[in-house]
Amino acid sequence: MAAETSGQSTTRGINIQETAVGFADEANIFKQFLVNSTTSARTIRYWAKTSGFLTGTTTTGMTTSPIANVAAGALPTVAEDSWTRYEVEVRKYFIESPWLTMEDLRDSPLSILATNVRSLTRAVANQVDARIYAVLSGSLLLSGSVMGGWSAATANPILDILSGSAVIRGQSYDISNLAVLMHQNDYKSLMNFIIVTKGSSIPQYASNKVENGVLLNFMGCRIVVSNNCTAGIPVMLVPQTVGTWFSFVPITAVTKEEEGIGTKIRVWEEGEVVLTNPNAGFVMKGA
Repeated sequence: MAAETSGQSTTRGINIQETAVGFADEANIFKQFLVNSTTSARTIRYWAKTSGFLTGTTTTGMTTSPIANVAAGALPTVAEDSWTRYEVEVRKYFIESPWLTMEDLRDSPLSILATNVRSLTRAVANQVDARIYAVLSGSLLLSGSVMGGWSAATANPILDILSGSAVIRGQSYDISNLAVLMHQNDYKSLMNFIIVTKGSSIPQYASNKVENGVLLNFMGCRIVVSNNCTAGIPVMLVPQTVGTWFSFVPITAVTKEEEGIGTKIRVWEEGEVVLTNPNAGFVMKGA
């Protein structure tokens, strides 16, 4: 094997970073449902809108909106948007490999480096995913009870999904492209309900859909399955509306060389998710 020069070492480091970005894009499945932005400061201040259409204030005995059918010469009703100010700090996700010995790298550099970059990057991406779900499931304003969870005999996932979309539509958001994030156990219960319980009522799901085992779209909702979701708590949201991922430092991988010993790989990312439209999502919580 030819000796490595410093130039080749630098090239190898660049390739590691490019590989890390590629793996991160594949693993970070929840970011695609958020607005992706950057921040130059570690403190993020934002305002979340908590009101839908402006309606004005109704008084006792009033049967219509105070905006509608106003008498000639009367003063207009007063109404304004409602906003809540928040302030959050970005979070750092940081991990590194043990020393990869010089001897191991010379024996099989591609497999060792590639495997470690992939594993470390996916570990960071997984924690970012978990953070996004935690914020969504814990901070959305709209929620409803799923009777006993979808695995219960009395469960009706179809009605729960319809109820969630109706509540979001009641806040004046477009529901034509909803996404539902769920744990694989809830996906199993949903598929069982569609194919086994209601199979004869929905023949297309009892036949061709079961062939590939993946339910991509159901009642206008994209079904997204992830182990980072909590079983029994599916989250419905309006993509690119409910929130924003602010990136302070994008996913990054570098090598740390110790002459005569070996190499370490470090991977990190810094950012935070914020809910800019907390009424553009719905949490289905098991009773």
